[in-house]
Amino acid sequence: MIKFIRKIFRDRRGNALAIAAACMPLVVGAAGLATDTIQWTLWKRQLQRAADSAAFAGVYDRAAASGATTNTPTAVCNDLAVNLHTWMNLQGSSPCTGTVGSYTSLTYPGDTAYVTNQVRVALAIQQRLPFSSIFMSAAPIITAEAQAGSVTYGGSPCMLALNSSGTAIDNSGNTTVTAPTCIFYSDSAASNSAAAGGSSSVTAKAIAGVGGIASSNNWIVNQYLPYSPSLPDPLAPPSTTAVTPDPAAMNCTASAADKNTNWAAMKAAGINCFSSMSTNPHDVISVPNDFGPIYINGGNVDLKGDFSCTGCAVVLTNKSTAANATIGTWSSNAQATNNITAPTSGTYKGIAVYQDRRATGNVDKINGGSSNVISGVVYFPKDTLWINGSGNAVSLCAMWIANNLVFKGNSSIGISSANDTACSGANLPSGTTTVVRLVA
Repeated sequence: MIKFIRKIFRDRRGNALAIAAACMPLVVGAAGLATDTIQWTLWKRQLQRAADSAAFAGVYDRAAASGATTNTPTAVCNDLAVNLHTWMNLQGSSPCTGTVGSYTSLTYPGDTAYVTNQVRVALAIQQRLPFSSIFMSAAPIITAEAQAGSVTYGGSPCMLALNSSGTAIDNSGNTTVTAPTCIFYSDSAASNSAAAGGSSSVTAKAIAGVGGIASSNNWIVNQYLPYSPSLPDPLAPPSTTAVTPDPAAMNCTASAADKNTNWAAMKAAGINCFSSMSTNPHDVISVPNDFGPIYINGGNVDLKGDFSCTGCAVVLTNKSTAANATIGTWSSNAQATNNITAPTSGTYKGIAVYQDRRATGNVDKINGGSSNVISGVVYFPKDTLWINGSGNAVSLCAMWIANNLVFKGNSSIGISSANDTACSGANLPSGTTTVVRLVA
């Protein structure tokens, strides 16, 4: 018997089996912990998604109620009923009617300089894990927290292209844009929503777009902001700064405005509406200060000479209220000098050039010499606005809004935007929007 045992002891053929048996608890333990980890991660992920969604719902409810929280608990509970997928009861003492369990806590952090209507949701579940529960006296509690709020986005751009498709802002040729305090904003959702090519040079605070923006050495910006929310037209309803020409305010003459127009007599007679407006090379139109809006009734503005107007707005519109009424276009060539300063009061406060939203998608051109100064909003919401040629277009305290903005040729433009403290009294409309974001 002793010999047999010694023989077995010296036999190494069973070592692998013995080692495998000794390691089996480690293998089982590792598999059990891995399973529990995966299960815990899944529950945590589901719970976090529910918390995020509930916080969003709470913010939207507060925003719709001007910040009030009266119905926010109901909005949070309704969202949990739809988006809670853990199948487990939530921990909490204030159950939501119609849902499993309740939010653990619902609080409303105070507003900050950048975030309002904040909602913080904390959720918790307690559930046994298959393997770990063997060694634990109580099931673990899994928690998730989300804090969301309304975040102001955009920052009053000085360039806003409203087209939702294509390359809505396009810089090419040798164009130079100097706008260090300015945000360029494209509402296009295209993959190349704003472009700077050729030998162009665009200096700006940021370039933003609903779609993508290709990085380029032609952009000299502090920040790229692709895939941003769309900015609404600040002069279109339902904006509080919406402007729509009133035919009743138009006292029209069939004559065109030109170098021979007696503006003082027109003002005295209350005439503010002309069939068109034009200057030939070396012609001069000098409108008296604070003339008020100059309405162009269905015709075009074609400037080849000098035009100056302080405290007035040029309004391309039509006295007819028909949806298909003809709306004129704007053209100023390289020899033209435009010196326009927007009014500081009235319907067109802060607006230098306004085109009716019934325009049908033409091309408007602003060229001109180095004496060009346009201060205020330049507004072509349905047309493409080209700034091109060999001159300089200088714009102070301005916001350029068009369906498409195109900079070509050797033109240059310098802009100070509403973000600049020097423009605090320019009465430029806000170009911001509010989006709901997770903030903590």
